[in-house]
Amino acid sequence: MTTACSNPTIEPLTLGPFTLNSRLIVGTGKYETWDIMREALASSGADAITVAVRRERLLDAEGRSLLDAIDLDRYTVLPNTAGCFSAEDAVRVARLGRELLSQLDNPGKDWVKLEVLGDKATLLPDPVGTLEACRELVADGFTVLCYSSDDPIMATRLRDAGAASVMPAGSPIGTGRGIANPEAIAIIRDLLKNPEHGGDPAYPLIVDAGVGTPSDVTLAMELGVDGVLLNTGIAHATEPVRMAAAMRQACEAGYHGYRAGRIGRKLYASASSPWTGMVSTIPGE
Repeated sequence: MTTACSNPTIEPLTLGPFTLNSRLIVGTGKYETWDIMREALASSGADAITVAVRRERLLDAEGRSLLDAIDLDRYTVLPNTAGCFSAEDAVRVARLGRELLSQLDNPGKDWVKLEVLGDKATLLPDPVGTLEACRELVADGFTVLCYSSDDPIMATRLRDAGAASVMPAGSPIGTGRGIANPEAIAIIRDLLKNPEHGGDPAYPLIVDAGVGTPSDVTLAMELGVDGVLLNTGIAHATEPVRMAAAMRQACEAGYHGYRAGRIGRKLYASASSPWTGMVSTIPGE
């Protein structure tokens, strides 16, 4: 699916067969009301949104479906396997998501954000289960976006297993701690995108989880990743709609900042105006 880019100065983001006009992907969980969620989604500028497929997450206390509150003509739904703690469970949930979105005729049926978690305390990914589920879902025809740790070697294993995008966590889910290990993200970027290390510059890398503020989003983008996925940082903000707009602007600023090429760091000061060659304009001098 391809949509027109809302900001012509930012290139669309390609993820397998999908082309997005925003490099910010946002979630649909944890909002106080669905009305606030709808406003925040619109304010974020995102055109792809994640939805947890597990039945207890799709329905509210009154049995209403979250999907009924989303404009499916406006957004491409990215089903995710949140809450799965084994490869078998994640594969089953991914297939349920594909069936559900096939009935709704949403193009999101063909991809999945894969999460296989290790435990309920840290919500960190289980690397073995993630790799196993990734291979099975790729073989089943899914475009797989893999939530992973910030381990560079694991990132290459997932890419080699056929993941359309690797999505290392900035920090654990929902913590709001930002990019805890920027050096690891930079190494992952080089391994996946730098031809000198066997990478492909076009391979999409997305930071997923732990983002709490717009500056976190900017930092992630300035590290050279291709996009950011977040949920709690918007949904639990005091003003989610305003925060969603700030996250959108931060993503765009970081995108341009990385591509503009920052100045080098120096130990000593460097005057921005020259000390010599100045001509006085004062009469008599």
